[in-house]
Order: sequence, then structure tokens, then C-alpha cells
Amino acid sequence: QVQLAESGGGLVQAGGSLRLSCAASGRTFSNYAMGWFRQAPGKEREFVAAITRSGANTDYADSVKGRFTIARDNAKNTVYLQMNSLKPEDTAVYCCAAYKWGQYNRRIYYENSYDYWGQGTQVTVSS
Repeated sequence: QVQLAESGGGLVQAGGSLRLSCAASGRTFSNYAMGWFRQAPGKEREFVAAITRSGANTDYADSVKGRFTIARDNAKNTVYLQMNSLKPEDTAVYCCAAYKWGQYNRRIYYENSYDYWGQGTQVTVSS
């Protein structure tokens, strides 16, 4: 059982930056690939970014590539999402998720692969 708690969301102007954090409970954080997903009002939840267990591999949705960076600190049981050059279309609730024994393959892109989810943090980007 893993509990995830996101923080760092807020209201920013277009072009601004935010760093989201996701703190995980327990002592097995390094056993999980970690992902970030987001859901805007009226839209389906979509993949944003993922990172493998060691942090050796990362991947991003095309819509955020070059602007967002995912990282993890296994000693702190924390995964981060650095978001730069934010756009109004980035407005959404952002959730982190943990995928036990997740490997660097296609399954990291799908929400059904993930075992545990945080409650989400709101990111609002104004024009």
C-alpha cells in the first residue's frame, strides 16, 4: 500500500513556471515507476510524463515535451514535475501515480497500469 500526496499547484500567468511534488509513503518507493497525469474539466485524463524506477528513463506527452521535466529523488520518496512555459491549455488537476515494478515500455502511458494514485493538485494558467 502506497499513499501519494501532491503539492505545488496554484495559479500562474501564461509563460510562468511551477514545480509539482509528489511525496510517497512507505519504504519501497524505488520499486515503482512514477507517472504524472492530468485532467481538465470536460476532458479525459491524459498522460503527461513518466519516469522509471531508477530515474534512468523518462518520457513525455508530445504536448509538454521540451517544457516539462520529470525527476525523482528516491532518498526522499518524492517525484517532481517541473513545468515551464506554461500555457492556458495546461490548466488541469495533476495527479501522480505509482506503477509497481513498472518497466520502460508502452504500459507506462496508460493510467490502468498504475496501482496507486494521489488526490491531485490544481494547476491553473491564466492568459
